[in-house]
Amino acid sequence: MKKSTTQINGHTSAAVYKAPRLTVAKQINAMTSASFVTSLARGLAVIQAFTESCEPQTMALISKKTGIPRAAVRRCLYTLRQLNYVEAEQNNFTLSPKVLSLGHSYFSATPLTILSQPYLDSISRELGESCSLAVLDGDEVLYVARSAAPRVMTVGQSAGSRLPAYCTSLGRVMLAYLSPKELDAYLAQVHMKAMTSNTVNTQKRLRKILLKVRETGYAINDEEYELGLRSIAVPIIGTSGEIMAALNVGTQASLISIESMREKILPVLLRGAQEISLLLR
Repeated sequence: MKKSTTQINGHTSAAVYKAPRLTVAKQINAMTSASFVTSLARGLAVIQAFTESCEPQTMALISKKTGIPRAAVRRCLYTLRQLNYVEAEQNNFTLSPKVLSLGHSYFSATPLTILSQPYLDSISRELGESCSLAVLDGDEVLYVARSAAPRVMTVGQSAGSRLPAYCTSLGRVMLAYLSPKELDAYLAQVHMKAMTSNTVNTQKRLRKILLKVRETGYAINDEEYELGLRSIAVPIIGTSGEIMAALNVGTQASLISIESMREKILPVLLRGAQEISLLLR
């Protein structure tokens, strides 16, 4: 089988053929360390199964999503319910507000989150748009801080929200700074679903975009994740040149053109990212 090569980040990288994606259960079972606690991993996987939908989940559906045996799912849900992390009505389960406490320590203690908030607020006030800070967590973008615009209709996600990295401006900025090996590994297992008619969902086109992002220092998303929404993002770079997070502004596509985003929003974002980077050194 012939493999093509692609240039990105100054390196030539062989195209990677996508391997079948492992279920959560298979990933857990692949852990061989004697110190690995399988029951804890399964419990966390059950909690994460709720994040994909706002609808109540059944034991059968969670088992199907995760690949975890139904009997094990039942024990996990029973334990979570006893600890008040899950609520149940007959065979329908939902997460309780107590789950928020699991992420509170991270959001309240992470220096990046604490130090960046005043800058997000300043950017949001200056531009009149929502501003967000996110990190790359696996295949997804994890929002860790946000400042919402003072308007009735706002664009953006709250802290703790997750979005796919391949079709968001925040995600592309962070993917562009991965090493060739890390990017190959990401592309080998991610499923690039077309979220809208504008979504770039092929490896070849995405690699080309990421190369451009690395060269220019910013990424623009033009209605690729959701029709009617545009965003622009820049990296927050650490002292050794590694990317620590990404900063973005999202807006309604009908309110601003891409060129105006470059002219009006990009300079403000770049200044904010530089100030946050200096604080973290």
